[in-house]
Amino acid sequence: MAVFLTDEWFEQVETMGSEAGELNLPPVLANMVVNLKVAEADKNIEANFANGLLHRGLNDNATTTLLLDRDILQSIITDFDTNQIMGAFMSGKIRVEGDMSQLMAVQTARPSVEQKELYTRIKSMTTMA
Repeated sequence: MAVFLTDEWFEQVETMGSEAGELNLPPVLANMVVNLKVAEADKNIEANFANGLLHRGLNDNATTTLLLDRDILQSIITDFDTNQIMGAFMSGKIRVEGDMSQLMAVQTARPSVEQKELYTRIKSMTTMA
């Protein structure tokens, strides 16, 4: 088990992503590159979503940045419930900087079977601190 958003967690996610191979992502998810600034009590974590996976650090190709907290991101990653995501956005728990068009397009996106399987594996090795 690895603690969500720690270096160890990112390393395990990267390894699992490589092992999973082709995720057969729908085009809207395959082309999505979004930076994430995750607020924590003692520090902020910078990450990005690209190629269907969460990566450490910011991505220079991102035109959108989400500002959110750790719990909201955990929920997005493990549940990928678009209604929950929109609810968090509407209530101000997710703030957006930059181009919102990618986010609007994601409302209709459904993860592939391969991506769901990978995320189930990631969820099973993840613990919250």
